[in-house]
Amino acid sequence: MSKTTLSEYLKMIGDSFADIRITNNKRKKLDTNETLDLIIKKFQQAKIKKKKLILIGNGGSAAVCGHISEDFTKVGKIRAINFNDGPFLTCLSNDYSFEQVFKKAIEFHADAGDILIAISSSGNSMNIRNGVKSAKKKKCWTITLSGFKNDNALSKMGDLNIYTPTSNYGITESSHEIILHYLLDTIAKFI
Repeated sequence: MSKTTLSEYLKMIGDSFADIRITNNKRKKLDTNETLDLIIKKFQQAKIKKKKLILIGNGGSAAVCGHISEDFTKVGKIRAINFNDGPFLTCLSNDYSFEQVFKKAIEFHADAGDILIAISSSGNSMNIRNGVKSAKKKKCWTITLSGFKNDNALSKMGDLNIYTPTSNYGITESSHEIILHYLLDTIAKFI
């Protein structure tokens, strides 16, 4: 059995991070540092205007949403919510369908000026894509985080789209969490 060493795995992570691509809603590639600074400013404005961050994701991405929303609320002092509570998800899925679960949650809870962070490793989860569409209708500013194929559907939908070029779930999910932690840690310095 051939296995990847820890050093090789860490190199794969480093290579993926070196090639992260951020685009706007017109698919124009943006400077990574300038764009992350813009996101930080948007988060700070949301805090001042008493708006909230809304995070959506499935599976491992849902775990990232739960972790990051708690940290943004506690450490970043920005209201942050996620819609990954079991009874909430099953109620909306039962009443509307799993593909509509985040769309309906956003319709019920989002306000104009909120920020949606939509996470999908593949970028092809229909419920996440429907959530982004719903957020746009509610006049939310949207950020997507995805991986796998560089032309995945989600990577074209946000006001800003962060794409990690890897087809490895662990690296993709970890990159999303690290990027969000970077943003949080940066914001926390100004509190």
